[in-house]
Amino acid sequence: MINKNSVFRKSLTIAVLLALSMSTTVCVAAGTDTDIPSPEMDELVVWGEQKESEQAGYTSPVSSLNQDDLKSINMATTEDAVKYEPSIVIRRRFIGDSNGTLGLRGSNMFQTSRSMVFADGVPLHYLLQSRWNGAPRWTMVSSSEIAKVDVVYGPFSAEYGGNAMGGVVLIETKIPQKQEFHFDGMMFSQSFADYGFDDTVNGYKGFMSYGDKIGDLSLYMSFNHLDNESQPQIFRDSGFGGAPITTVTGGILGNNSVGTNRMFYGDTGVVDTVTDNYKVKLGYDFANWSALLNLAFEDRNSNNIGNSYVQDGSGNTVWSGTVDQAGDIFTIKGSNIGETVQERNSLNAGLRLRGDLSDSTQMEVNLSSFDVAKDETRSSLLNPNDPLYTAAGKITDFGDTGWQTAEAKWTIDDAGVDGLTVIAGVRHEAYKLSLNVYDSSDYAAGSKGALLDSSGGETSLTAAFTQLNWALNERWDTSFGLRYESWESSNGYYDQDGSAVTDLVYTPSRSEEQVSPKFSLGHKPADDWIVRYSLAKAYRFPIVEELYSQYEAYSAKSLANPDLNPENGLHHNLMLEHGLDNGYLRVNLYSENIKDVIESQTDTSGPVDVRTFVPVDEVRTTGLEFIANVRKVLIDDLDIRFNVAYTDSEIISNAADPTIIGNRFPRMPEWRSNLLATYHISALWNLSGSLQYASNSFGRLDNTDTEENVYGAQDSYTRLGMKTSYRINKQSSIAFGIDNITDEVAYVAHPWPGRTVYVTASFDM
Repeated sequence: MINKNSVFRKSLTIAVLLALSMSTTVCVAAGTDTDIPSPEMDELVVWGEQKESEQAGYTSPVSSLNQDDLKSINMATTEDAVKYEPSIVIRRRFIGDSNGTLGLRGSNMFQTSRSMVFADGVPLHYLLQSRWNGAPRWTMVSSSEIAKVDVVYGPFSAEYGGNAMGGVVLIETKIPQKQEFHFDGMMFSQSFADYGFDDTVNGYKGFMSYGDKIGDLSLYMSFNHLDNESQPQIFRDSGFGGAPITTVTGGILGNNSVGTNRMFYGDTGVVDTVTDNYKVKLGYDFANWSALLNLAFEDRNSNNIGNSYVQDGSGNTVWSGTVDQAGDIFTIKGSNIGETVQERNSLNAGLRLRGDLSDSTQMEVNLSSFDVAKDETRSSLLNPNDPLYTAAGKITDFGDTGWQTAEAKWTIDDAGVDGLTVIAGVRHEAYKLSLNVYDSSDYAAGSKGALLDSSGGETSLTAAFTQLNWALNERWDTSFGLRYESWESSNGYYDQDGSAVTDLVYTPSRSEEQVSPKFSLGHKPADDWIVRYSLAKAYRFPIVEELYSQYEAYSAKSLANPDLNPENGLHHNLMLEHGLDNGYLRVNLYSENIKDVIESQTDTSGPVDVRTFVPVDEVRTTGLEFIANVRKVLIDDLDIRFNVAYTDSEIISNAADPTIIGNRFPRMPEWRSNLLATYHISALWNLSGSLQYASNSFGRLDNTDTEENVYGAQDSYTRLGMKTSYRINKQSSIAFGIDNITDEVAYVAHPWPGRTVYVTASFDM
């Protein structure tokens, strides 16, 4: 199932990217100084502080998106906002996917504990689990309330710990300053055809909000409803052998990602997902202080029922058992194509307090709490259409799970010396995870029987940091930072053998302390040029799942590793930036050497998939980014955001398994590129085009998964998109868009979405 056009497609893509890169540099000089006319925008306040390249505190490369940029994107959910940003991958397999993981620079999409996401200072990153389970809780923020986004690359600021090894996404939302009502709706439709599935799936999003400013009190309330269907996410296959009970047809012969011939007999079916988000924001101004309270509640439900492609001689679907197809004997595992129901309720609360202690001293306090009120997955033993079906199944339930954070930081301007700014602060984070697996006589009703597996534990992190940002003169600046962190794991437990909870293992508490220095030096050789070198140490401590998660479900097993060490990284970044009246051109050369890398690997060779968290001694990543964010390119009405990145991520040391030394680290494409171009047809009408490209990669440490365009592969992809939006009047606007215009089928283990069409309408009062 190798794509016969892959060579041509890759050659064409690289040619297009090179042409765009060269034309961007040539055309920038044609820009003018006049602003592009834009429709009137709602009055709003953004709390976030914008970092500029020439500031002494600019220790990390930052890419920013404003309202105009966001309007050019087909943005159904919050993670769409950053999908065209440099060196980023969002593994969102469908609209409404709860597993939309984030990868930044040298941290792949499954190293979720190396990236952080904040919305109005409230953490959305999920530092309890990793891989697909560790995706940020994007749905706590609606895409319709976003005011601006900053992407901060690397751990070069002392304000962030080792969980920023990849970077930090900072989202600021709208705080209305007058009475307003907003409504918007979006419909989307996706086509997908591969293996035994060929259909169109549909969905829609509805959003409404009310905001007002009454004296010193700001009020914002919103409701976001998302209902969508996805293409099947898992295609089930079997090896060969056994004693057949019947003769069948319909199975699909094909290779898996490592080139082994398998029989694909079914899939997990369309995932029907409904997510509701309820949001309240209260802001209050008093004296020289401001407070912002955020409350968000997520109600998420999803359901999928598997499909079998196999029929017996009478045309009846076969749902389980060992069968014979033209001499190929294979087994249909009924639980692999059963029914799965998930219910998830989460409450996120945050308080941000900011104000002046004196003319030169400011203080900011951030408090947050995330609680899993309910997170339950119910799975059947067999497909409901199977003649052998009963109500028996299993239930996976998260108990007392969540986190709390508290931070206070102070900023002192001109601290004894002109141009010297001192930032200092303290932060505490506490995480708790509890996971139980139950047998069930009636999974649909949520009936819990015997406890089969149980695991959980706690971690905490206490930090103190300080950073000195010093503008030495008009041409030179420097920054020195230091971060102290004290980490502890406690109350860890897991089931010894996964058969019954009769032998729980309780692990002793552990603690560790580390200090991470930071340094940055910037120089402006001319008014429109900046050169900056940044250096940082960073330690990423293990999370609860990596230490203690041990369970077995029908088709998966996880093994705990309570002795993991923290990841130990040394990070460099050299930036060269040319400023323009209408944007900038930027080149980043970066390097990361990380020891004791925590990597999750899954062995699929046995009757169940076995996942373990294993340390890799050292991984070295070097990368080169070119970025052009320019308005008024060639003509006044054309804006572009273009970036291309080369990344070389290599395993350079591993005593436990020397055979993988020299291999590419999993899920790290060598080439990634994005283009978002917007042509302003008029002040009311915009037309945008987009391109996303990534080369292929490996999903395994041994780099044996070389098969392309099959389920389980890590494929290259080239996705073209477009969007056109028109403002009918001051209150109303409409938009139409398409992602993946060519309907390319590609896999990131699971299938990427096929061609997706969007229709949007909004109304303001």
